[in-house]
Amino acid sequence: MDFRPTDDQRALQAGVRDLLEGRFGRERLRAAVDGPGLGPGLDRALWRELGDAGFFALRLPEEDGGVGLGLPEAVLVFEEAGRALLPGPLVATHLAAGTVAGAATGETVVTMVDGGLVEWLDAADRVLGDAAGAVPVRSVDPLTPLHRVPGVARTAPHPEAILLTAAEQLGSAVRTTDAAVQYAREREQFGRPIGVFQAVKQLCAQMLVRAELARSAVYAAAVTADPVEIAGAKLLADDAAVRNARDCLQVHGGMGFTWEADVHLHLKRAWVRAERWQTAGAAAEVLAGAL
Repeated sequence: MDFRPTDDQRALQAGVRDLLEGRFGRERLRAAVDGPGLGPGLDRALWRELGDAGFFALRLPEEDGGVGLGLPEAVLVFEEAGRALLPGPLVATHLAAGTVAGAATGETVVTMVDGGLVEWLDAADRVLGDAAGAVPVRSVDPLTPLHRVPGVARTAPHPEAILLTAAEQLGSAVRTTDAAVQYAREREQFGRPIGVFQAVKQLCAQMLVRAELARSAVYAAAVTADPVEIAGAKLLADDAAVRNARDCLQVHGGMGFTWEADVHLHLKRAWVRAERWQTAGAAAEVLAGAL
């Protein structure tokens, strides 16, 4: 069994990265974070453009108007979304393609109740699950508005939702690794780039190891679609996303703790994703049960 992406899959991933860099680069990200208003708004034009690009219809059969690809390709696409910190209920809308009218094309924004939490409720056209009585809660991530539905117990989440969220975490872990390495090469202290110092080297090396371990687990789970391997992938990807963002903050020093730096946005999104679809505790239980 070959877990390495093919040339076509790499081309798909590169195309999605180019699309997101052009439509949701750093300027657009900061505009969304720092823009006026009481909370973030969903960019409907971008959502429809994602639909036109096949982001949501990626796994629908071609005869149904989809792209006809599979879960491995979806993982590569969602990895890029995580790298770009693309906001919105991406997983729910992707899963709803083919069952909810307009979801595949990006005309309909779909969100889903998960463990009593629902994201982007006010912006959604369709909610999967009972969101009656939902009340807004303060989200640590400025680009993930949350509501809580009282009295809703956490149920077993959809394995594909877990894996796609893990792919987003992987993308964030890779992005913060790249950011730390780039800063370590450029920032000078005592007349030398800080990347030459052993402590900084060690942080960057640990970040790379975490990201690559998570990548291996996520890619393998995308091929096997095994729920136990998906749980392991989510566990590793959550750990990589959170710890890499923290280490990236350390590499950036005082600059990393400022609002103007993007590192804190990756850390906050990683915290939120770690509590979505399958928590570390739930993933550990799945793995323990399989031993």
